[in-house]
Amino acid sequence: MGIALTGMTIPHDSAEAADTRIYIDPGHGGSDPGASANGLQEKDVTLDIALKTRDILNEQYSGHTIKLSRTSDITKSLGARTNEANNWGANFFVSIHINAGGATGYESYTWNGSYDNKERTNAIRRTIHNETVEQTGFTDRGAKQANLHVLRESSAPAVLTENGFIDNAADANKLKSDAFIEEIAQAHADGIAKALGLPAK
Repeated sequence: MGIALTGMTIPHDSAEAADTRIYIDPGHGGSDPGASANGLQEKDVTLDIALKTRDILNEQYSGHTIKLSRTSDITKSLGARTNEANNWGANFFVSIHINAGGATGYESYTWNGSYDNKERTNAIRRTIHNETVEQTGFTDRGAKQANLHVLRESSAPAVLTENGFIDNAADANKLKSDAFIEEIAQAHADGIAKALGLPAK
């Protein structure tokens, strides 16, 4: 069942906002291509979105430091990603993916377990979710929960985004457009900045 999404201001600690550590995880990579269809491989599209999201955050917002799980086409285990983020002291973890299964649109995930920062995690997710749906025009498939490693094992609030369906021809055509990838990245950056209270430059 979909979760109602409403705009809200998310409280944040001022000390955290002074240097918020954002860990961006482009899904898959190297020997793990992720989903593949319509001439696209998920690992390539997620990396493109992640790099652009990083660049937009750095160009348009301050008060943060960014680390990516990968900046090239390398193989990296899920455990290595969450361990790196946790050891670094990440304040927020976002994992970027492309969906498969023949449907269309955008959906996002948080962990379905019980944990201390669940309310804050879902508040951050709602902001990113709303920005992405609004800016990209993707069909809204809802805010969901799942027992996924990167969500469960991250010490920081963690969100996984699924940005269109690689095996849907219409979505794939959009994902082949640099301008559309830029829209996804801008939406992610704006949502992250709004949710974490990053000041605009």
